[in-house]
Amino acid sequence: MTWFALVAIALAGAAVLFLVVPLLRPRRVSAASQRGANISIFRDQAGELERDLHSGALGAAQFSQARAELEQRLLDELPGTAQTVPTDVRTARRAAWMVAVGLPVCAALLYLYLGNPAALTAPKRGAPEAPSITAEQFRDMTEKLASRLEKQPNDPVGWMMLGRAYKALERYTDAVHALQQAEKLEPRNADILVEYAEALALERGRTLEGEPTRLLERALQIAPDNEKALTLAGAAAFGRNDYAGAVRYWQRLVAKLPADSELAHALSTGIAEAKARSAGRAPAAPSTAQREAGASRTVRGTVRLSPALATRVSPEDALFVFARAAEGPKMPLAVLKRRVKDLPLAFELNDSMAMTPGLELSSFPRVVVGARISKSGSALAQAGDLQGQSQVVAPGAKGVLVTIDSASP
Repeated sequence: MTWFALVAIALAGAAVLFLVVPLLRPRRVSAASQRGANISIFRDQAGELERDLHSGALGAAQFSQARAELEQRLLDELPGTAQTVPTDVRTARRAAWMVAVGLPVCAALLYLYLGNPAALTAPKRGAPEAPSITAEQFRDMTEKLASRLEKQPNDPVGWMMLGRAYKALERYTDAVHALQQAEKLEPRNADILVEYAEALALERGRTLEGEPTRLLERALQIAPDNEKALTLAGAAAFGRNDYAGAVRYWQRLVAKLPADSELAHALSTGIAEAKARSAGRAPAAPSTAQREAGASRTVRGTVRLSPALATRVSPEDALFVFARAAEGPKMPLAVLKRRVKDLPLAFELNDSMAMTPGLELSSFPRVVVGARISKSGSALAQAGDLQGQSQVVAPGAKGVLVTIDSASP
């Protein structure tokens, strides 16, 4: 018996009691109420007698006699105590039984006809998981959104969503165009300005110099605490050797983040490095220390294909090798693209391969290296892709082994 059924029965029972009890309860009329009714009738009849007297319909003697008879009848009919009005007990009981039986039966029949009886015995289930979207479905959704915006171009949120979708598809020029349209419609929307700046940086070889930096500055004037704007503005300052500026941007953001978050840890590492460089502790010429520091921001290893899957690939299938934070954002921190014919592949992932400026491999203390073979050549994972991943490692790890040994569901 489900909770729904128990509650339904309880409510039906309450409704039946509410209707049946009054039918079975004897009806009583108080003395006061009955006395009031009789007096009202007396007054009406006395008034009629007086009108007949004045009109000549009754003589004085006839009026006096009729008035005396009326007063005597009133005295005889006035009750002294409450009395029960006779009722048909069997009729009341019959009505009560009809309500008691008919109401629940009618409710049940209505539920069987209009409701979902199978749900009463259905097993409990958790919330359904969101269905995964394949790369092909994502591309179709993106094209439908683009078609809609051609017909309804005055939609800044739609243009921003389209720009983000194009960035995910690595169509950076299209992303710039879409976000440019969004910025024209809402030039004071900080989120649009940040997305526009990132798209421009990606299109221009992952550099935030020039227009991307100006867009970020505009965004921060509108929304000084915008997390992504502060992250990218700090990265832009760091890239142009404005280490004090990078520290200012990143410290503003770190102050608002949970101390144990991965982004706070990554920014703290960047702040420490920016302070060191600002103090002149980072020599301009490459040194042994710098080479070792560079190595500490690189992950090296080998990708191989399981022999059991060798017949399911062709030499020209796309191969993606990438690093992701073990805890934190799922966006790849570094990506390398090759072909299956290059397997087994000795790889090196470093900060120059970052997908998003400001989110580099060295920003996170623990990463996972993955590899994926895509028949479609798309950077987005889809069902049927072959994949594998490494154990959790730290930036600077060497000899990392990734075996492609399973298929995406």
